[in-house]
Amino acid sequence: MLSNWLQPENIQLTESVGHWQEAIRQAAAPLLAQQAITPDYLEAIFRSHAQLGPYYVLAPGLAMPHARPEEGVLKNGLSLLRINQGVSFDSAENDPVYVVILLSAVSGEEHIRMIGELADLFSDDFRLQQLLSATTLPALAAAVSDPSLEKTS
Repeated sequence: MLSNWLQPENIQLTESVGHWQEAIRQAAAPLLAQQAITPDYLEAIFRSHAQLGPYYVLAPGLAMPHARPEEGVLKNGLSLLRINQGVSFDSAENDPVYVVILLSAVSGEEHIRMIGELADLFSDDFRLQQLLSATTLPALAAAVSDPSLEKTS
């Protein structure tokens, strides 16, 4: 369950950010404070973006930046940043990004488990829309952690 990795204190809400790098830095702040990642992890994400582009912008409004475990992961963790005004990640099809989920996994196995849990969230249109439209911390937490949310139509 996502709540094993995404602690309430790792969910943040902001009105706006100046650019995509700032969004990643702000999303990473709780994981840095908890010593789940090192600053090298952010540099690895920025290098990957420079080399490969915004491959981690997975869907309209949604980015999941991450790097390899050996590039600065110390503990498993997730953080989530909701940006009310959105920000461009230079992803023509999926900008602006409103939700940044930063993933840190100490092993490939943990990485796959986290991705699987996140895929469940992203593939549920109702929960994904709840996440993308949430404008309060409680609404964000509910969209991410409440698997009992179901379509009402």
